[in-house]
Amino acid sequence: MAAKLMRAVRYSGYGGGAAGLEHAEVPVPAPAKDEVLLKLEAASLNPVDWKIQKGMLRPLFPRKFPHIPVTDVAGEVVEVGSGVEDFKAGDKVVSVLSHFSGGGLAEFAVAKKNLTVSRPAQVSAAEGAGLPVAGLTAHQALTQVVGINLDGSGPQKSILITAASGGVGHYAVQLAKLGNTHVTATCGARNIDLVKSLGADEVLDYKTPDGEALKSPSGRTFDAVIHCATGIPWSTFEPNLSTNGKVIDITPNASAMLTFALKKLTFSKKQLVPLLLSPKKENLECLVGLVKEGKLKTVIDSKHPLSKAEDAWAKSIDGHATGKIIVGP
Repeated sequence: MAAKLMRAVRYSGYGGGAAGLEHAEVPVPAPAKDEVLLKLEAASLNPVDWKIQKGMLRPLFPRKFPHIPVTDVAGEVVEVGSGVEDFKAGDKVVSVLSHFSGGGLAEFAVAKKNLTVSRPAQVSAAEGAGLPVAGLTAHQALTQVVGINLDGSGPQKSILITAASGGVGHYAVQLAKLGNTHVTATCGARNIDLVKSLGADEVLDYKTPDGEALKSPSGRTFDAVIHCATGIPWSTFEPNLSTNGKVIDITPNASAMLTFALKKLTFSKKQLVPLLLSPKKENLECLVGLVKEGKLKTVIDSKHPLSKAEDAWAKSIDGHATGKIIVGP
């Protein structure tokens, strides 16, 4: 019997951007013992997807070429591995795939059962697919590093979120406001109303003098910064931080790592904390639950069919997406 084929989008080497993607027919993968096979209904792109293609994370990723990128998916279970008891064919789910193996830009993908969660009817495939990397990054930064309780308990904290209309930023604003926080946010002028609608208390256009200086309009200092932008030096953050203020950098580069080390060595109370996402099933369940309850929403920048995945890819590389870029079947 011939293997079933599916449509997929992949690349065969580093570089090339959207032009480096190719459409191919490949065999439908088979689930291993601890995996489920999903018929995909939506996938969402993250900047890390094209950074891997660009070669910025080698020698880690990808493991081998050709590589089908993208990790954040929502779909329907069509088959389960022999060791899977929590899911059955027909279940609607959200999954985060591994960056090593990818697989999201395709009609079918295999996902580990321990990083797959049920998706209730109130949560659309696109809303669910937006959550994994971006939502989990915001959740981990706020709950684990800053110590915010999403039930609103605990002392009030003052938080700055940069690039607040982007993938991680728009979730961070909403999650922070579920806690006892005052949120100052930066974004482009066209997204100020959107970011206010997500709950931010103060919103700065990042191109204005105050926005560039990260100055709170009400003169607050920040207990924590969820830093989702790039290219802002430590010297801009430092005067705006409270005594024990932390900058949580979600895309740490070499200079951020250096600042992190220096602050540790000099026992500075103000810290730069590089954040590396560690996805956890219970946190993804928490996020899906918040969307179901109407306490968290996925802002969708645009939707693209799999046949035009390169348009979605180019839009992500351009770096001005509002919320999440979704690729559908």
